[in-house]
Amino acid sequence: MRTSVHDMGAGIAGTALYEMLLARRSGVWEPAHASAKALASRPVTANPSSAGLYYGAPAVAYVLQASGNPAYAPTLDAMDHQVATLVDRRLSAAYARMASGRPARLREFDLISGLTGIGAYLLRRNSTSLLQQVLSYLVRLITEPVTVDGYAVPGWWASDSPRGRYDEAWPLGHANFGLAHGIAGPLALLGLSHRAGVTVAGADEALDEGCHVLTRWARPLRGGGTGWPETLGLVPYLRGPLIEVRPGRPSWCYGTPGIARSLQLVAQAGNNKTAQHFAEQTFLSCLTDSRQLSRIRDTTVCHGWAGLLLSADRVAADACLDGFDRELVRLHSQLSDCIVRHEIPEGPGLLTGADGVLLTLHTLSPSRPLDPTWQTCLLLS
Repeated sequence: MRTSVHDMGAGIAGTALYEMLLARRSGVWEPAHASAKALASRPVTANPSSAGLYYGAPAVAYVLQASGNPAYAPTLDAMDHQVATLVDRRLSAAYARMASGRPARLREFDLISGLTGIGAYLLRRNSTSLLQQVLSYLVRLITEPVTVDGYAVPGWWASDSPRGRYDEAWPLGHANFGLAHGIAGPLALLGLSHRAGVTVAGADEALDEGCHVLTRWARPLRGGGTGWPETLGLVPYLRGPLIEVRPGRPSWCYGTPGIARSLQLVAQAGNNKTAQHFAEQTFLSCLTDSRQLSRIRDTTVCHGWAGLLLSADRVAADACLDGFDRELVRLHSQLSDCIVRHEIPEGPGLLTGADGVLLTLHTLSPSRPLDPTWQTCLLLS
């Protein structure tokens, strides 16, 4: 039975991450240690059918490594063995699926449940050899097409619905562009790994393909601006990026913030100044578009103001384009005003709970900001 204790996105592991990062800055460890005890109160799963970056052994390991506290080193070393076994089993299943010619399910490769997410932990943990194994798989996923209903589609085509299961509305699967579940995630991990000096054969080709995919599928928005589709079924995918689309919600998980950050990282890794400028200009236009901003309904990291602000901060930190500073001040004010009005989730968790919102404020504190490298779990840093 799945438990919220080891859920980093919407459970106690998200609270533990928040407490660990605050303790690392302040030196006050009692709340963090209490969270660690809560994580240890139940067995941690490394079952390939459920464990991923946001649940189970990789989630708990990510929290413990984020603490930087040597007291957790023995536990973390033991968990690394579990993660290594998990990687081996997940890669074996993925390569068997590739050999069969079938498209992947979302949870094979995405950030939340798949190999991209586990790769994010390995990057943060400096587990270079295992990370390279994951990157080699992602290179093949990005560069080797599969066939669906007689048509060639990218290797990152998902056989299931955006909800990660079969749905009659998506009988032939879909293309997913988002950072949390789609192609933007593997590409961002390749870009961040390149920045850290970790690369594999074929990575340059995959990065070039990523620039091509994300720039080609950027569409004009009705009323001005540019954006990306979140998901596409087979028929609209085969038609290509020809028509205007309505402005979408500027969320970290599926929207322009996450996709633009992914394109920026990939463009920097490939030294593609044109693509980098395009990513930054598209994001800046999003930040000044009241139609898009009006679609934000909450303060969370996943769908709301916190995720938009974190994404904007990381894009601005690497930007060659001017104009982000004023927008960052405005976004920070917007999030702060929401908190004053008590518009903050009641539950725990990094993605959908209060922990992510509060962690965003601490990370971007003008006086004592947190080290942004914890955001590797969001593929932002």
